[in-house]
Amino acid sequence: MFVNLAHKRSYYIVNAITFYRLLTAPLLLTLLFYERLSIFKWLLIVSFLTDAVDGHLARKFKVTSAFGSILDSVSDDLTIAVAIIGIVLVNPAFLRQELVLVVIQVFLFFAQIAAALFRYRKISSFHTYLAKFVAVFQAVFLMLFYWLPQPVYILFYFVSALTILDLLEEIVLVLIIPKWETDIKGLYWVIKKSALPKV
Repeated sequence: MFVNLAHKRSYYIVNAITFYRLLTAPLLLTLLFYERLSIFKWLLIVSFLTDAVDGHLARKFKVTSAFGSILDSVSDDLTIAVAIIGIVLVNPAFLRQELVLVVIQVFLFFAQIAAALFRYRKISSFHTYLAKFVAVFQAVFLMLFYWLPQPVYILFYFVSALTILDLLEEIVLVLIIPKWETDIKGLYWVIKKSALPKV
């Protein structure tokens, strides 16, 4: 019984951390519109840090769940979306200059969501190795964007290339995985698994 209580407590703590990121997204947006950039920058860092913490804790305490995975994905997407809206408000010249790359990424993002909703009736939450790797660099770029006087263009192009690869991989995964799954390592492992002879 004690083990079950400890497990439930860990489950609620992990999801509470993720909920923080979800609930903070509208607050971040409000701060942007009221030009409270100094507060926004710090809260954005906290949101990205919680993204690293909740996933690690979920795996450590073995409290991963379909609900938690979807909650994490939605919270991540909202945080990134708010940060991108901030780019539009804070440095619109940067967005105009890099509009083509941004449009490609936004199109692929919504294409992936549409494909998942059509196939699974809910958004995907693969959490592939590539997606986790990309998330780190996205967070680094977005945080630096608000702290440095000029965007780090090399990092932006690197992150954009990785993001496009990640979204293409996830679209393919939606097309070849018949049922909703989470914690998929990546396309290579799915193909490798399907190629193994069935016993």
